[in-house]
Amino acid sequence: MQNSTSKRGVLRLCVAFAVCILNFEFCMTTTTYAQSVVSIGARQLVMPFENETHEARYDWLGEGAASVLTEDLTALGAEALSRDDRLRAFEHLRVPAAHKLSDATIIRIAQIVGAEQVVTGSFAVNGTSLTIHARPTRLDTGRRFPDISETGPLTDLFEIFARAARRVLPDSAVPMSEMERGHPPLAAFEEYIKGAVAENPSTQIVFLKQALRYAPDFQQARLALWNVYTEQGEHRQALDIVQQVPSNHSLSRHARFRAALSTMSLGRYDEAIDRFTALNREQRDPALLNNAGVAQLRSTARSPDRSAADLFGQALTVDPNDPDLAFNLGYASWLAHDTLTAVRFLREAVRRSPADDAAHWVLGVALQVSANAAEGQRERDLAKRLSSKYAEWEKQTGASVVPPNLERVKSELDAASSPRIEEAIAAAEQRDQRDVAAFHLESGRRLYQAERDADAIAELRRAIYLSPYEREAHLLLGRLYLRAGQIADAIDELKISIWSDDRTDARVTLAEAYMQSKNVGGARTELQTVLTREPSNTEARRLLAALPAQ
Repeated sequence: MQNSTSKRGVLRLCVAFAVCILNFEFCMTTTTYAQSVVSIGARQLVMPFENETHEARYDWLGEGAASVLTEDLTALGAEALSRDDRLRAFEHLRVPAAHKLSDATIIRIAQIVGAEQVVTGSFAVNGTSLTIHARPTRLDTGRRFPDISETGPLTDLFEIFARAARRVLPDSAVPMSEMERGHPPLAAFEEYIKGAVAENPSTQIVFLKQALRYAPDFQQARLALWNVYTEQGEHRQALDIVQQVPSNHSLSRHARFRAALSTMSLGRYDEAIDRFTALNREQRDPALLNNAGVAQLRSTARSPDRSAADLFGQALTVDPNDPDLAFNLGYASWLAHDTLTAVRFLREAVRRSPADDAAHWVLGVALQVSANAAEGQRERDLAKRLSSKYAEWEKQTGASVVPPNLERVKSELDAASSPRIEEAIAAAEQRDQRDVAAFHLESGRRLYQAERDADAIAELRRAIYLSPYEREAHLLLGRLYLRAGQIADAIDELKISIWSDDRTDARVTLAEAYMQSKNVGGARTELQTVLTREPSNTEARRLLAALPAQ
């Protein structure tokens, strides 16, 4: 009996010890979780929450959850990406915004916008009670953290999400009271979200106006209404609504920027320039300089001067990596008859954005005028490959005409100090294009080796469409044309290959093409260039020896 009691005592001690170990591990797990969530400054993407209640009247809460949690994470110091950023990624992936998405698609969207953590979740409404589940996932490690659950009265929606945001970013020092500032009445917020997700513009306007009736000082709804009016071309109404944002409101600068855009759309260019300039004096921004340049360009369209180009140049100085700014400077320089400057900056535009069809076309025209007809023709051909509209334009107007109204307006203010979503999406798009182009290039290479020339040409053209400066695709296409006896086409492709990336194999093949076209001087020049670089190149020596003596 005593032995049995002793055994039970030992067993109780073991169980107690195990419980202590489990409690310790739980505490450690909780601590690790708090420390493992990405840093406060990390870029966050919040996706719309799923409606577990399955009642249509609560569908608006899915987008509402993403909106509120995004604002709260921003208030805590994170770079939380906006709904507009998310929708641009949806558009890039051609994903319907209203459909339930797979985890793989969500992760892909997050990667495209450059997010370091994505937050998904769900909600359920039971009577007057709201329960939410937020699930953060780090993209660098692929780690999904335990659900963050919060419950409370539906009327306390903003407080519920503020608590959840605090648990997503536990290291933030921002007090809860500061996070709770500025929220509209829940009824106004509901109308605002319904207006944001409505597909019909007239329905959007009804909801947003109702939001403003509930909360006349809800300026976010006023800016959303400006967006709808602007998209519908109702610039007078857009200007009227946005000018109601008070000058002392936190959104005043964005409202004044939008008012300047409306003024420009109404053709009041001098007023628009003054508005953009005043905003730029307060805080310099490339979008303001760019748009002032656009307004100046439009106001002097019949006799372009240098002032628009000067403004684009200033914008490019502030943000030297923006291809649109380089294009605008090149385009304005072309209109001002400064061909050399036009060529310089249009080259920069196509270097930064190789699939920019308009930049290729204008560059081609500028090169033609500057006595570089062959390269100009290549650029125009690239433009026509990238967009069929230029072939139609050439038929209607001729090869040396530049379409009007190509200047690009910036619709986002202070983008340089916020997450560069457009750059992230453009980079992702270029990566996708490079991957597909590489697939077609490899296919074209195999078909070329198998002497299936027609199929090889089709594959290589697809590669060039996606990657206009893929030097090997142009080289192989040149060799295919040479094999088919299309000497002039071969020479054009080989020149583009050399221009894209000057390699000796393309120059040797170009020399062969010149020899077949009886251009002895051109062939000799190419072969001598090759031998200057590679004195041991046996093929170049063989071809040079085969040329007639000078």
